[in-house]
Amino acid sequence: MQNLSPVAVAAWTDLLRHLRDGAVAGLRGTPRLKQVGRKSYWYDHFRIGAQTVDRYIGEDSPELQARIARAETLRAAMREREREQARLVRILRAEGCLMTDRATGQVVSAMARAGVFRLGGTLIGTQAFRCYEGELGQRIGFDQAAMTDDVDIASFERLSIVLQDQVTEPLTEVFQGLSFEPLPSVDGARVWRWRQSSQQTLVEFLTPAFGAEEAIRDLPALGVSAQALHYLNYLIADPIQVPLLYRSGVLVQVPRPERFAIHKLIVADRRRDGPETLKARKDRAQAEFLIRALAEDRPEDLREALELARDSGPAWRSRLQATLSRMPQVAAMLQGLGA
Repeated sequence: MQNLSPVAVAAWTDLLRHLRDGAVAGLRGTPRLKQVGRKSYWYDHFRIGAQTVDRYIGEDSPELQARIARAETLRAAMREREREQARLVRILRAEGCLMTDRATGQVVSAMARAGVFRLGGTLIGTQAFRCYEGELGQRIGFDQAAMTDDVDIASFERLSIVLQDQVTEPLTEVFQGLSFEPLPSVDGARVWRWRQSSQQTLVEFLTPAFGAEEAIRDLPALGVSAQALHYLNYLIADPIQVPLLYRSGVLVQVPRPERFAIHKLIVADRRRDGPETLKARKDRAQAEFLIRALAEDRPEDLREALELARDSGPAWRSRLQATLSRMPQVAAMLQGLGA
């Protein structure tokens, strides 16, 4: 494995900080804290004509509180910050970091502007995997494990309801403007996938399945439907923010890398066409890359993620064991963690 240079790691860290500052600099009114169950959420409270709007900012945390307190200062420095972001992305490109292709960058940045990631959407799959290069300080390189035309977005159905906020522009209009066509589900009514005719880019929305059935569910905050899948709740719990390297950077949410790695071990055994398909091999390759990086730099995080998956039930343990039986070196590495 090859480490990113100190210059690249510093640029990536600074870019993330500027993008987070920019998210707060766009506040239009007075921030308000709302208590929903056991959690607290910040909202931007402002008026449009005679209508009062509460736009979701994020879950309460000391870091977010500090940024909200500095909102006015951050707003005044917006133009300078955008120039600095562009400079940092140029540095990352020169350092050989993975850049996002135009088709993917266009649709992800459009979803970000509409509020998809602000409202709980999490980028998963290979597009998320590419973002771990800066998070872990390890060069991924250009191989099949880091290539895809798919953009997968996952979100919790309950969170989408609890937030009581919606995207600022309907995603059907966002996709239409980028020449995406809806792909109806089996029932012909609810849509959870869109295909771009010119680039063949596919956007899919997913949500965790908590019952026996993996049905189509609705995500009110995003205004779309989603395919429910088992094991997905483990993947997208407690996501992190990272920059997507497109233009001057896009702030997105991705799963924690340790959960992504363990989830890929499970998914590799769950592929409908069997464990030796191209997708299953890609799952194992991505899992191995992350496990090797995490075992060296974040062994505690990796051990906790593995233990949590194993403690989730016999089906989880069975799928993990089935995949690890094909990856003896990775299995030995995990065993060496004491997990």
